[in-house]
Amino acid sequence: MSTGATDLNNPEATVELFTSAGQAMHEAAHRSGSIVRLPRHGRLLVSGDLHDHLDHWYRIQHLAKLPESPEHHVVVQELIHGDRLLNGMDFSYRMLARVAELVLAHPDQVHVVLGNHELSQLTRRAVSKGAGNSVALFQDAVDWVYGDDAQAVTEAIETFIAAMPLAVRTESGLLCTHSLPAVDRMGAFEPEILERPLRPADYEGSGSSIYMLTWGRRHEDTQLDMLAKRWGVTTFCIGHQSVPEGIRQDGPRLVAINSDRANGMVIDWPLDRDPSPEALLKAAVHLQSVSITEGGGS
Repeated sequence: MSTGATDLNNPEATVELFTSAGQAMHEAAHRSGSIVRLPRHGRLLVSGDLHDHLDHWYRIQHLAKLPESPEHHVVVQELIHGDRLLNGMDFSYRMLARVAELVLAHPDQVHVVLGNHELSQLTRRAVSKGAGNSVALFQDAVDWVYGDDAQAVTEAIETFIAAMPLAVRTESGLLCTHSLPAVDRMGAFEPEILERPLRPADYEGSGSSIYMLTWGRRHEDTQLDMLAKRWGVTTFCIGHQSVPEGIRQDGPRLVAINSDRANGMVIDWPLDRDPSPEALLKAAVHLQSVSITEGGGS
């Protein structure tokens, strides 16, 4: 299990952590453009939004069992901007750091899908979890901890965020993204965004395909049929939605999952199995049911 070996009070060590982890994500064995392509063997643990939920992060690591086999993979997303502040600041950069450590330990197995909150932090577009502007509260914590070195740490965090893939696709036909474009934005969306390296301009503005992919909320079956055909998949798994029950089927192709609530869940999926929403629901695991006192952590 990731033990937080990096001294996060040391700005040089923190910069090195985020910079190295960003490079590792770009160079990961299964990375192609802005997508991770997984083979039809091994296992995949898919989590939903975490929002700085440390307890569930430890349980996800335990379930992933990454050291046991190089064929074990884990998808994580929406790591920052929790609803628990300390002295009015959001210290969830520490969650990013814990994940960055796991990326460095298992660079070909840990897949951090870009979420709308990470995108907001990168682009400085205000977003809230109910306690104010989360982007500003996050930056306040970085500034307070690192002082004169805060700019260097901020740039390293941005390097890490910009290295996150947009999607994880399995050979068997499952596509994991943070969300999908809203049906009424499809005319402006570029599906090829998943098939090429990303450029700085791709992140700019609410009209960008990255913005639409990470912020979209209204989806229709015919739209998902079109995207499934375009991307060569059969089933979508997304976060971003409010899912108090932990996991939910939204139509014949779509499952939404959440990992930061009391009923937070993950999907434990064999990569050689053809996916369907019904099968994904049956493969879901309640995180609160997972004991982390036993062996098998990462």
